Amino acid sequence: MSASPAPSPGAASTDAQRPAADPATRSVAEKAAEKAAAKAWTVDLRELGRRAGTMREWDKTLPARPGWGVEMIGVPEGAPVHLHLRLESVMEGVLVSGTVDVPVTGQCARCLDPVEDTFELDVQELYAYEGSTTEATSGEDEVRRIEGDTLDLAPLVRDTVVLTLPLSPTCTPDCAGLCVDCGERLDDLPADHSHEVIDPRFAGLAARFADLNDSTANDADGAQPGSGSTDTEEN
Repeated sequence: MSASPAPSPGAASTDAQRPAADPATRSVAEKAAEKAAAKAWTVDLRELGRRAGTMREWDKTLPARPGWGVEMIGVPEGAPVHLHLRLESVMEGVLVSGTVDVPVTGQCARCLDPVEDTFELDVQELYAYEGSTTEATSGEDEVRRIEGDTLDLAPLVRDTVVLTLPLSPTCTPDCAGLCVDCGERLDDLPADHSHEVIDPRFAGLAARFADLNDSTANDADGAQPGSGSTDTEEN
């Protein structure tokens, strides 16, 4: 069998010949994906119109945006969020109402076990038209505003979710937490589970008693059964 030809000096390896990933290209791709994800939550109001009483159903499943959570529980980024909304054109803007189903994951604040659930949240919010009476008489943070011909629903869902999430979630309402001595989950341990607690001031004395008990037990084990005193008198 003939040997494979040796590579010529200076020849580049196959890996070296592959074009390296361009960080700038990756950044552009990530920005494009981010823009597309954000656009999915935007409603084009030109399809609704501004005539009061006009209504449109909005039933979609969209990926959750990042940052929808608190310290111990939240909606995973990209998780499917189901929206069952009604958009109604009113004099002052667009009234959005309906329900949102969001999956949440986190950690039990008592035993640290994983927590998973699905929340069904009610939403109702008025988005004010630019220059409307509602916008003019409301503070910057008191009312949501419509910018141009679009309406972004992501902030509404995010705020609704975050305000609903518990700061200290639990796996069960009566979770007993962890044993402070061994760290095991108390609900998995017997009812009489306990640990002997010795006052630190007497720890040394307790250790000496334990050694003394061990020594006494060893002496007893070494004694010959039936052995008696050597000073007994003969009859």
